[in-house]
Amino acid sequence: MRSSDSHPVIAVTGEDRRFPVSWWFIRWALRRAGAEAIHLTPEHGDVPRHIDGIIISGGDDIDQGLYLPDAPEVAPMNPRRDRFEIGALERLLPSGLPILGICRGAQLLNVVLGGSLHVDLTPLRKRTSNRRMLLPHKTLHVDTDTQLFDVLGEERCRINSLHHQAVDRLGEGMRVSGRDLDNITQAIEDPQQPFRLGVQWHPEYLPQHARQRRLFAQLCQAAAL
Repeated sequence: MRSSDSHPVIAVTGEDRRFPVSWWFIRWALRRAGAEAIHLTPEHGDVPRHIDGIIISGGDDIDQGLYLPDAPEVAPMNPRRDRFEIGALERLLPSGLPILGICRGAQLLNVVLGGSLHVDLTPLRKRTSNRRMLLPHKTLHVDTDTQLFDVLGEERCRINSLHHQAVDRLGEGMRVSGRDLDNITQAIEDPQQPFRLGVQWHPEYLPQHARQRRLFAQLCQAAAL
């Protein structure tokens, strides 16, 4: 574990890729928040025991067979990463370690806790587009009695969207804390934990927005306790 005068250590899971763009943005956000970031991928094996918090980052779809008993018989897009991150969450969840799930990470957190996903949001969208976009063109409505509201400080803000799936049935202990204009879940959290939060959007790609940076700052504050 870190000493009392050192920075919290936040692990960031991701893909085995040569140019991990998301990792670079998340590392920058964590450094700005005063944390040391370490990058973990399936190639690294087990999650080290000296971390103070973890971010499960975005990426490929999760294997539908993990949460749908009658899922189509298709191979998961990244089975190694599924196994790696599921193992990490199963080990860390009982400890209450601060966790932030981003997009795929929020979905996987929900699935590991026994929830399920909408495999395709297209039929659910009536007021918003399912087109992927880095810029914050979608509207987030935040429930006021949530940790997410405490972090963002607003009931309504703009977010981006890079995925076609989202949380359906909630996992154990989780509640919805934010929705979009189609009432699709955009954020989940566990109110009984100091910091266990999943967001459907990518705050790392919105560093120009102070409220998005606060997600990383709040994670680091919880990890420093």
